[in-house]
Amino acid sequence: MKKGIHPKNYRFVAFKDLSNDHTFITRSTAKSRETIEIDGVKYPLIKLEISNTSHPFYTGKMKLVDTAGRIDKFKNRYKKHFEKK
Repeated sequence: MKKGIHPKNYRFVAFKDLSNDHTFITRSTAKSRETIEIDGVKYPLIKLEISNTSHPFYTGKMKLVDTAGRIDKFKNRYKKHFEKK
């Protein structure tokens, strides 16, 4: 790699998927106030609602867990249209 092309704050950061507690470490410039200790090393922590380990496209599951309940609100609002006649 060429030297001097990355920002000064380009460092290892831990990303944690909150839906399944999967954590992975990669380099990033993302800012974080929280830290996490993994194998005795402290990393800045970035929390994610969804990642490749919980996204329906990658997991093959058709149901998406919606933390805001938008899917349920939509289904309740239009449930008479979904009823079989």
